[in-house]
Amino acid sequence: MSDNVQDMKNQQVNIELGEREAEGIYSNLAIITHSNAEFVIDFTRILPGVPKAKVHARIVMTPVHAKLLLNALHDNIDKFERKFGEIKITQDPGQMFTGTPPSGIMH
Repeated sequence: MSDNVQDMKNQQVNIELGEREAEGIYSNLAIITHSNAEFVIDFTRILPGVPKAKVHARIVMTPVHAKLLLNALHDNIDKFERKFGEIKITQDPGQMFTGTPPSGIMH
């Protein structure tokens, strides 16, 4: 392992979590787009009786960071499933929502 990689692994980062951010934002739909330079993830939610979905958070990241996020999610899902059992996903994405999903959801 190179010295730079080892230095990065040993470096501690203090992360501040503000009161508003600590509350979190519920999302049951993420819309992901990308260009050659970045990935954009818009987090929204679909609720019954609400005809319009609003973006509540937008995260923009480099392709490298998007792949690192993918790896971190995969690792955490594996750990979750080992502890709590397999997460079941329905074959029909439209069934994942209560009510009617907005038009334009890609399957």
